[in-house]
Amino acid sequence: MRAVLAEDHALLRDGLIRLLTAHDIEVIDAVDNGPSLQASLLKNRPDVAVVDVRLPPTFTDEGVRAAIEARQQIPGLPVLVLSQYVEQLYARELMSDRTGGVGYLLKDRISNIGQFIDAVHRVASGGTVMDPEVVAQLLTGRGRQAIDDLTAREKEVLGLMAEGRSNASIAAKLFITEKAVGKHTANIFRKLELPPSEDDNRRVLAVLAYLNG
Repeated sequence: MRAVLAEDHALLRDGLIRLLTAHDIEVIDAVDNGPSLQASLLKNRPDVAVVDVRLPPTFTDEGVRAAIEARQQIPGLPVLVLSQYVEQLYARELMSDRTGGVGYLLKDRISNIGQFIDAVHRVASGGTVMDPEVVAQLLTGRGRQAIDDLTAREKEVLGLMAEGRSNASIAAKLFITEKAVGKHTANIFRKLELPPSEDDNRRVLAVLAYLNG
């Protein structure tokens, strides 16, 4: 797997390079600013981009903006965004493009090496990875009457769906059967007025798009 990394903190960038390389992920380029990131993505067309939200020169949204613009020219480019804090605006913008793998993790998750590497692989393979804290904030947003109509169990299932988990994974996590997960999923889409999709990734994106307005 070939990856492009964007991180402005030199020590963290070096650590991520070593970590990814140790798990057979080739870092073909590592940059520290938005313009360089976009140029690298367009030139190298990696299997996955691991991107810090805030990069020079503005330290606002340079990273995610460069990734989104690159995806416009390379449809489906897998992007895993790393952020220090939950920033719902960036999560919404990233998820608005319904093609290709996408992910949004807090940097704290990097300390769980297995979880982080799994996220990189899932995004590269076209899946969706959302940090549980991001999902929690989306689920507790104000003015979400439709969400209030969900049962406690349905909210749990929806939160795990939004993390990109399969029905089997949700069943194992909640100690229920896959059949029960399917029933809860059907109820969720009915209450949210979102028709189920055969494409799990698109289904998760639709849910997140709805939750984040």
